[in-house]
Amino acid sequence: MNPSTTATATTLANAPRGLRARWNGLAEGLSRRIGHDLLAVACRLAIAAIFFLSGRTKVEGLLTITASTFELFRTEYRLPLVPPEIAAHLATYAEHLFPILLVLGLLTRLSALALLGMTLTIQLFVYPDAWPTHLSWAALLLYLTGRGAGRWSADRALRIA
Repeated sequence: MNPSTTATATTLANAPRGLRARWNGLAEGLSRRIGHDLLAVACRLAIAAIFFLSGRTKVEGLLTITASTFELFRTEYRLPLVPPEIAAHLATYAEHLFPILLVLGLLTRLSALALLGMTLTIQLFVYPDAWPTHLSWAALLLYLTGRGAGRWSADRALRIA
């Protein structure tokens, strides 16, 4: 490289920044400040709230499944190959257990995969027209499955990947 080329490159590097360069600098700063740990906590809490609150609509007291829940699984939530009474128990308990584990950041990848399986089941067999909602759930769950719970989690404290 000759000296004039080096001088030109240095001049360009020190030139006033354009709109794209300013935007890229802002984006870089946001990426540093909003890291995986914050995103993981936000994803864990957001998706846990959705499933836990859904589970609470299916019970009375601590975990007594209501008659209306069983009726819902017999009529609206009919699944192939799984009897409604078993499906009601599985779904209700899963909607309580896995969100609690996500909030704690404990067995996060397993919990996210379990809820992703529920999401796919709901999408395919129960509410196929609700794909925009299910896609947003799946995005959060896929992030947690792929990246894990983050630093602020029981998984990290217990050295669980």
